[in-house]
Amino acid sequence: MQQYLPKYAFLRDLLKERIQQGVYQVGDYLPSENELCSEYDITRTTVRRAMDELLSDAYIEKQQGKGSRVRERRRSLGLLNVKGFSEAAGGNVKTEYLTKTHFSKWSHALSFSISQKELKSHCLHFERLRFVGKQPVMLENDWFSSVYLPGIEEVIFVDNSFFKTLSQKYLIEIVGSDQEIRAISADKRLSKLLEVPIGTPLVKVVVVFHTSKPDFHIYSELCCNTEKYPIGNSYMIKQ
Repeated sequence: MQQYLPKYAFLRDLLKERIQQGVYQVGDYLPSENELCSEYDITRTTVRRAMDELLSDAYIEKQQGKGSRVRERRRSLGLLNVKGFSEAAGGNVKTEYLTKTHFSKWSHALSFSISQKELKSHCLHFERLRFVGKQPVMLENDWFSSVYLPGIEEVIFVDNSFFKTLSQKYLIEIVGSDQEIRAISADKRLSKLLEVPIGTPLVKVVVVFHTSKPDFHIYSELCCNTEKYPIGNSYMIKQ
C-alpha cells in the first residue's frame, strides 16, 4: 500500500529540496503563507507547521514583517577545523586535488569502525591539499560508499565543496560527527606536501560524519600544520 505524507510534511520536504538544489538560495525569501496556501490548496496552519520544521532544522530564519528567508546552514558538528580557514583567508584559500574521486579500497587504518554494509559496497576516495595563499596547511583524505552517489566520480564539486555537492546534487545533509585527535610527526611525504621539516609536530584529526542517510557516512583523515592556523571549533547551530 502506498504511503502518503501529511500535507505539512510534503510542503516541508518540497521546500527543503528546493533550498538544497539552490532554487532558493541563501538570503532569498520563500513564498508567503498566502501564496503557498493558494498554490498547494492547503491551510495556513499546515503552512506554518511546515515552516516551523524548516526553522527548527535551521534551513530558514523568520524576519518580522518580511517572511521566511533562507539562512546559511551551520551545524554544531564538533568538527575541529583550521580556525578561520575560509573566513579569515577569503580568496587566498586554494585546494589542490592530489587524487580525484575514484574507486578504491576502504582504509582499515581509520579509527572508526566501518559498517558491514559499507564494507560490502564500492568505496570512493579522494585526497586534496588545502592552502592559505601559497602555504599548504592541511592534507585531507576522504572515503565513502558509492551506494547513494551515482556518478559522483564524474561530478565537479559545487564551489569546490564536497558537502555542498552532497546537499545540492544528492539531497544528503551532514547531521553530526565524531572525531579523534592525535599528535603526530611529519614523515617524509607529509614533510614534502606541507613544506615542513621531517619530524615537525602536526595534528591528525580522524572524523566520521553522520548524514541524513542512516547507513551512509563520510570517513575523513586530516593532517594539519597548526603553527600559524590553530585548530578551533566555531560552528553555530539554531539560534
